[in-house]
Amino acid sequence: METVAPENEIIEVIKENGGDSFKYCYQCGLCDAVCPWNRVRDFSMRKIIRQATFGLTEIDQEEMWRCTTCGTCVQRCPRGVNQIEAGVALRKLGAEYDVYPGNIAPIQNIIASLTSEGNSLGGDRDKRADWAKELSVKPYAEGMEILYFTGCYLSYDPRMREVAAATTAILNKAGVDFGILGSKESCCGESIRKTGNEDLFKRLAKDNIKAFIDQGVKKVLVSSPHCYHSFKNEYPEFMVNFEVVFISEYIAELVKTGRLKLTGEYPKTVTYHDPCYLGRHNGIYDAPRDLLQQIPGLTLNEMADSRESSLCCGGGGGHIWMETPKEDRFSDLRVRQAVAVGAEVLVTSCPYCITNFTDSCLGLDESEALEIKDLTEIIQALL
Repeated sequence: METVAPENEIIEVIKENGGDSFKYCYQCGLCDAVCPWNRVRDFSMRKIIRQATFGLTEIDQEEMWRCTTCGTCVQRCPRGVNQIEAGVALRKLGAEYDVYPGNIAPIQNIIASLTSEGNSLGGDRDKRADWAKELSVKPYAEGMEILYFTGCYLSYDPRMREVAAATTAILNKAGVDFGILGSKESCCGESIRKTGNEDLFKRLAKDNIKAFIDQGVKKVLVSSPHCYHSFKNEYPEFMVNFEVVFISEYIAELVKTGRLKLTGEYPKTVTYHDPCYLGRHNGIYDAPRDLLQQIPGLTLNEMADSRESSLCCGGGGGHIWMETPKEDRFSDLRVRQAVAVGAEVLVTSCPYCITNFTDSCLGLDESEALEIKDLTEIIQALL
């Protein structure tokens, strides 16, 4: 048997990068048992943690990048190990040496786009507000009720622009005085941070914080759970605290206070998918369901793996930008779960989830037709 000496220098680097909690792991393997990767292929977070304990991480292997940061293992770990922080600490080593192996390679183009244009989709910064050209949307001005932070996908992706338009219709119907930052808005930086690029995250965060302060922003409305998570839980690291509201909670409040009335019917069977960064990471489960259950004619069926046990779509941790072979896609399993409960519409509230589920629907049979909708698109249909 070969005796392997611990790489103390690497261990210290991992600790300095925020991965210190791996030392509490006693190798019970519960993280492997709950990890969604083990529904599609063999993968061991326990092994990665073990290697990190001895500083034996190999940064040129894709295994280090496999975690989608869904948070299921963190939620269940009996020793309080934060596998996400430990995994990101390892990725920082890869980012430092610009090592992005195999299917991870597209991250390099994302970094270039975020650095030059402030978005992850390769769009021109000057065209960030083009989605709103034909809509009644104003530039944000100090004193407005709320800033609508549109986010990268809703600004540039043709499918997700429909969600931005639905959100605008709802806000205008409720008489909300809102505005957008347009080209002054940058990516929130949440997902690039999970790939280990801390410097780029800080640069994007500081650009947004400066824009918020310069424009006198007090309250921010978001449509992406990733923006919500970053603004609420990560931006306070910069000693700032803006009030952040997620769209499903904001609409629920508009309905509750009588500013928005839901009329008409939606006579379809729907199921709701909890995005990881809205549910497991931030505890928002009830607001979207409460809204759906108020809609006349709508039947809400719960899927297997709902609420705290929601099955990840596979897009977190920067995976929305990576190449994922079809046989490895969690989203294929999720759309099958939706079909199994008789859903005609799979509703969610995340641009990554919608993108992955829409792609996975291409593999369904004609008799299993399933629509993928953002919650705002259901509400818009009732206005």
